[in-house]
Amino acid sequence: MHPGPPEPPPGPGVVPPFPAPPVEGRSARLWWGLGAAGLATLLCCGGGLAAGIGLGVTGARAIDEQAQSAVGEYLDALRSGRYGEAYEALCPRLRERETPRQFASRMAAQPRITEYDLGETQLTAEIVVPAEVRYAGGEEDSVEFGLEQDTGTGELEVCRIDE
Repeated sequence: MHPGPPEPPPGPGVVPPFPAPPVEGRSARLWWGLGAAGLATLLCCGGGLAAGIGLGVTGARAIDEQAQSAVGEYLDALRSGRYGEAYEALCPRLRERETPRQFASRMAAQPRITEYDLGETQLTAEIVVPAEVRYAGGEEDSVEFGLEQDTGTGELEVCRIDE
């Protein structure tokens, strides 16, 4: 038996031997997928940005609180005549200039602090806390305290006093 001529190809309206991929809704699914991917990217990047901003603000507030506390403790110690505590609030560079006894003598000879108001902490190249200080004789003075962080303890210390 000899094979005969091949059969002609099927005409219009014939069902193909495999299902054709659906074409309706393809662009809608593509746009939904791209939108979901964009939203996920925005949430990840935007969430990271928001977290970074939040950490920056929280860190600045923490430094502000610590600076206000350091200067307040220094001035409270001077006001109460606890010169040893005030001396310890100074950074090593200032403590090297005089002994605790010399510091206490110098502070005892100055007018006694009666009140003080701390200004807003300034975070620049140096941490600065301005203060309005009132003395027993009725005088007032604007004093600026420069602070540095102790690398060993992480605490802020008074390193500059400008009257």
